[in-house]
Amino acid sequence: MKIATYNVNGINGRLPVLLKWLQEASPDIVCLQELKAPQERFPLQEINAAGYQAIWNGQKSWNGVAILAKDREITEVQRSLPGDPEDIQSRYIEAIIDKMVICCLYLPNGNPYPGPKFDYKLSWIKRFKKRTNQLIAMELPAILIGDFNIIPEPVDVYKPERWENDALYRTEVRKAYKELQKKGWLDSIRKLFPEEKIYTFWDYLYKAYDRNAGMRLDHILLSPYLHSRLQSAGVDSHVRGWEKSSDHAPVWIELADEM
Repeated sequence: MKIATYNVNGINGRLPVLLKWLQEASPDIVCLQELKAPQERFPLQEINAAGYQAIWNGQKSWNGVAILAKDREITEVQRSLPGDPEDIQSRYIEAIIDKMVICCLYLPNGNPYPGPKFDYKLSWIKRFKKRTNQLIAMELPAILIGDFNIIPEPVDVYKPERWENDALYRTEVRKAYKELQKKGWLDSIRKLFPEEKIYTFWDYLYKAYDRNAGMRLDHILLSPYLHSRLQSAGVDSHVRGWEKSSDHAPVWIELADEM
């Protein structure tokens, strides 16, 4: 089974790129972030024509998350992160597919640091960790997947010394990521490529993609129940080079069938 995540950076404006990638890569499950479209403007007809069912939570202008599945039933669990009823930002959607809990997230950016946006990021992470701890305690096969807006290690960014006071690389958020791993969540890319320089995002400015001056923001973390099923993983970095593409590239893993 192939499972992928892709921050599309505007699903309607970049729909041709998304559909082209879906046809080329043919993932079974896809988590999308940054739809930048209200609920009623999600391109369901085109997604269905590509062979996928979908659930989504849109938001005008910003944010938005979705889960797509090919030839599989999607059972929605929740479409917001528990813990703050006043938080109206569309950054989390959770579903069950093939007996797995799929947690699609678009974690807040947090910049500028310091400030209220960074405070919101930390509070969101706190709520998120509470949910992930529940999933671990229930011993469920679960996947945390999406744009974490966290650079975990120096190897995950071009010239890390420039990012010390950026909300993507602050000590607080990197510590939170490590705490997820200590609880048993496996970083798929780092498990299979422990020391390789791998990026998932390249800015549009300064020819960052051409220079490979990127960072790794998009992650797929597996609960202990799924560790042994991880077979392969990768980043479709060539998609970032397509015309009118997102500044992120799709990230994917392949899991062995359940025994």
